[in-house]
Amino acid sequence: MRVLYLVRHAEAEKPAGGPHDFSRLLNPQGMIDSARMGKLLAKKNIKPDALISSPSERTRLTAEVLAGQIGFDKDKIEYAENLYEGAPRLYLAALNALPDAIQSVLLVGHNPAVTYFAEYLTREQLGNMPTSAVAAIGFEGTWAEVSGRTGKLIFYDSPEKLAGYDMK
Repeated sequence: MRVLYLVRHAEAEKPAGGPHDFSRLLNPQGMIDSARMGKLLAKKNIKPDALISSPSERTRLTAEVLAGQIGFDKDKIEYAENLYEGAPRLYLAALNALPDAIQSVLLVGHNPAVTYFAEYLTREQLGNMPTSAVAAIGFEGTWAEVSGRTGKLIFYDSPEKLAGYDMK
């Protein structure tokens, strides 16, 4: 089984949008939440073969914190330009292009695309994935065969769920 760990970037500085949106950094809560989620992934012994991120500062920082927690070499993080303001179809294209040798990938992106993409792949109603949320989705077959409704939700976690605020 192939596994996608789909992550929404951690909480970032305000304001959102505008010409400086790309360079927004994580706020202190975002740093804490990304570290917590990274520790959770490490506790689950998750070691992806690849880590792909949008190149924005907030996704880059989220990816680096997660990589540090799970023991993934930060120099091997791939940055995909089309994930910055990408539609779910661009997230799908990134998955479909993965080589067969890769069994698992951690992908860090932005909402609303991340939530729409998770729901598209799994038929699950996740609502709005909060910042730092992780959806693990399993697939049979090759990455090229991944499409709508071909994935199975393995787990879904968020900082709110870990704190007992989200009952999903």
